Amino acid sequence: MSGITLIGSSFGAVSAIRALRKRDARVPISVLAPKPDLIYNASLIWVPTGLRRGNALRVPLQNFFAKHNVRFVAGRARGLDNGGRSVLTEDGQTLDNDGLIIASGARYIKKPPGIEHALTICKGIEAAEAIHARLQGMSGGTIACGFAGNPSEPTAARGGPMFELLFGIETWLRRSGQRGNFRLVFFAPAAKPGERLGARAVEGLLREMQRRGIETHLGHKLVKFEERAVHTEGGSIAADLILFMPGLTGPAWAQDSGLPLSAGGFVQADAQLRVPGFAQTYVVGDAGSHAGPDWMPKQAHMADLQGTAAAANLLDELAGKAPEQTAPAELICIVDSLDGGTLVYRTEKRSLLLRARLLHPAKRWFERRYIGALRG
Repeated sequence: MSGITLIGSSFGAVSAIRALRKRDARVPISVLAPKPDLIYNASLIWVPTGLRRGNALRVPLQNFFAKHNVRFVAGRARGLDNGGRSVLTEDGQTLDNDGLIIASGARYIKKPPGIEHALTICKGIEAAEAIHARLQGMSGGTIACGFAGNPSEPTAARGGPMFELLFGIETWLRRSGQRGNFRLVFFAPAAKPGERLGARAVEGLLREMQRRGIETHLGHKLVKFEERAVHTEGGSIAADLILFMPGLTGPAWAQDSGLPLSAGGFVQADAQLRVPGFAQTYVVGDAGSHAGPDWMPKQAHMADLQGTAAAANLLDELAGKAPEQTAPAELICIVDSLDGGTLVYRTEKRSLLLRARLLHPAKRWFERRYIGALRG
């Protein structure tokens, strides 16, 4: 038996491995990823203001893999062969499998022109540390912070971290006595940015910006970036530091793989996380275009739910049973601001919005719990 191969080592893959081992202690599992680690992306927002150091968020997975009897293969996917039963790597390896779970994440759209002048925090530790270094070197000026989406895929936006980064920087500047030296501007092509969080959440976030003296430039299509300016169809923003989150698209390796792709470039999936036309092949997390409401998030929590469901369905399919598990559409996040936070919870049946100071330590507690479980 060739066993099960997972492409990627982030949140969806980790949850899938746990679910696989819970049901089957002996099925061979292999993970293909560049490095045997996970970056705890949710806490990158704390690196620019010094609350976290980057390396503290790099979680080695060697112990986790050993505990769950997982074979790690260093490399990057290049494509598939034999209807998904073989994964081809960039360095010429071929990994055969009886079942495949794609959890390789997404990539950022390299638009608009001049995007190299902006820093994108969710690109990883180096980007977060670069923002920290820039902030430390500033004694005043304008910081422009914003995000955009993928016009062909409404769910392919990641605005939450930018709200957190903006509020965190404002709190840090205020605490350090520098707030009066800085102008903060939030920009987005959407007139109501963050709509996936729900109408009440958007209104609350915009009110919070107003309360903190953060200017907004909304509803204008981005044209280009320059070293010290953001240009939109509705005017320009002079800026000494530009922080920007582009929209997402699917992984590069999947584009010529023969996998069915959505209009936005993501691997298509049905309600059971299966890739249409590819037996025993599933996609979880940011790499996929999943069935669900148009507000369904691309976030770690959703990837966890999808990884668990995909693992159960794959084992059922390998056993000759019809896969029936679905991952419930559930958005849950704490929009952190260093001095508190806003809990946003949304399902297809209900929504909740709660602001409290205790939500900042709650988010830090969850970070320690999640990372500790992987290190253990």
